[in-house]
Amino acid sequence: MRIISGKYKSKRIFAPKDLSIRPTTDIAKEALFNILENRFFLNQKKILDLFSGTGNISYEFASRGCDELTAVDQNYQCVKFISDMSKQLGFNINVIESNCMRFLENIKEKFDIIFADPPYSYNYYNKLKKIILDKNLLVKDGCLIIEHNSNTSFNDQDMELRKYGNVHFSIFTK
Repeated sequence: MRIISGKYKSKRIFAPKDLSIRPTTDIAKEALFNILENRFFLNQKKILDLFSGTGNISYEFASRGCDELTAVDQNYQCVKFISDMSKQLGFNINVIESNCMRFLENIKEKFDIIFADPPYSYNYYNKLKKIILDKNLLVKDGCLIIEHNSNTSFNDQDMELRKYGNVHFSIFTK
């Protein structure tokens, strides 16, 4: 995995091989960040990265100048890896070890961008979307991005769907 752009452009990140995660592919990640950079000045945004795994998406935001980043994952090894990489690269990522749904139920902050990348076998995609939108966790003009595969679909009229091979991004704006 590598950082696509920003201060650490082309920096390779080597996650431990024993992590049972699926990082977002470079092609999909590059396409996603092209979309986001056309909509936002990322360095001025508050970001929440749910199911953060290796921290792949958080590093990309941080490399592009985002200062207010929170990464949440329930796997201790993932949390430790993100914390260690964040320190090594000088990123200011607030890393939290928690079940993402429990975290969302208790948080009161608002974010400009919430990115969620649950395992593709996750059964609660709609519940995840609902809690984020019902709790009003996005600022005005903020967006929720949920990564999933073709087996998951949302039937929202005000949703934008982007497909990059097997990686799909459903983008919900407030």
